[in-house]
Amino acid sequence: MHARDDATLFRLALEKGPAGSYWHAVEDGGIPFRDIAEAIAGRLGLPAVSVPRDALMTPGYFGFLTNIATQSYPVSNLIARRTLGWEPAPPDLLADMDNGHYFSAS
Repeated sequence: MHARDDATLFRLALEKGPAGSYWHAVEDGGIPFRDIAEAIAGRLGLPAVSVPRDALMTPGYFGFLTNIATQSYPVSNLIARRTLGWEPAPPDLLADMDNGHYFSAS
């Protein structure tokens, strides 16, 4: 999610949100890890390869990030949008990665 969207949601939560509420500050409903990896590989000019799930679980492959990389954690911004009137503005993650500012010029 873009920082501007995050700031807008934070402001709306302070102004309109019931005390003690939690909000999912996500723009995209869920982008497969593979799509993110392929976008990064494409920008870096590298091949994207599949790694078997059991290999990902070996110690040291992702370290403390193993659960994040191998599990699905679906979230939705629907409640934040309906309750606070928040709408994330484009670009989404994959489009934003195509803007080039995540990768240094070589």
